[in-house]
Amino acid sequence: MENAADTDPDPIKLKSIKNNRTFTVPQKHRFGNCRSVKEFEKLNRIGEGTYGIVYRARDTRSDDIVALKKVRMDKEKDGIPISSLREITLLLKLRHPNIVELKEVVVGSHLESLFLVMSYCEQDLASLLENMPTPFSEAQVKCIALQLLRGLDYLHLNFILHRSDMFTVRLHISDLSDFGLARCYGIPLQPMTPRVVTLWYRAPELLLGTKTQTTALDMWAVGCILAELLAHKPLLPGGSEIQQVDLIVQLLGTPNENIWPGFTRLPLVGQYSLRKQPYNNLKNKFTWLSDAGLRLLNLLFMYNPLRRATAKDCLESSYFKEKPLPCEADLMPTFPHHRNKRAAPAVESQSKRNKV
Repeated sequence: MENAADTDPDPIKLKSIKNNRTFTVPQKHRFGNCRSVKEFEKLNRIGEGTYGIVYRARDTRSDDIVALKKVRMDKEKDGIPISSLREITLLLKLRHPNIVELKEVVVGSHLESLFLVMSYCEQDLASLLENMPTPFSEAQVKCIALQLLRGLDYLHLNFILHRSDMFTVRLHISDLSDFGLARCYGIPLQPMTPRVVTLWYRAPELLLGTKTQTTALDMWAVGCILAELLAHKPLLPGGSEIQQVDLIVQLLGTPNENIWPGFTRLPLVGQYSLRKQPYNNLKNKFTWLSDAGLRLLNLLFMYNPLRRATAKDCLESSYFKEKPLPCEADLMPTFPHHRNKRAAPAVESQSKRNKV
């Protein structure tokens, strides 16, 4: 297997602020306190995050298998991209069983070669859903959902929005990962980039151009993921933003000012011609689901973000206390061969989960 090595390094020259003289950084000091990426054996490419390519790699010092994420530096002339700095800063702060752990930052031979060493996830949930021989049982779905909710509750308590899809499963544990789009928030809420979150999991207020983003965005995505796990197929697989809005209306009915105060004042409402559909069809979609399960889905799919369930609300839901009870995390199935034996392709195929 090839090593994650770069070509021979060029000398690093710096100018002293003390005497204004230029000097060459000694080879032994060029990495500072960081390890070299040459200490990691790259095994195969396993995916691509929002702002970087991810490899499965072996730490030759400890023999641990890790995820090695190469930070994208495309056309960067002014140092590390702000998105990467944001991800590094957030992950260094976060320590939770259901949040992917950033172990360290390592460097290549050149100043623009930067890699994040993270805990390795056996497979992402999206590919697992497509490849596993039988669907998850309801007990397993509850186990996954609880862990996602615990991770999100921790993020939200720390004033962090995930703002991306959350399809990652590590061995027996669901871990939230890909923090390239994550943002800290505060009061008053500040405008953020609107086109975040994979289209199929994007909340209606985001599709309609809201200027403020809250934890309710993440909770809508949780609802989509929970529904997909229960139905064994994507709930709202829109091919465009227009179709995505139409699928939401078909499922939940046409929004109005009564159920969603401020709806008519959203910036992009005038760009959509919403069908007249007065019914909530969640019960027709999930005829076999218990009342508690339907109540949880309805709370996650509230049009009004202020009334949408929080992660804490969901964790206290009676749905997780009724039979079938959530299975133990250690009993969750894993299929590591889907990623571990996959050769690194020249061009990664695009996921069906379109990003617009």
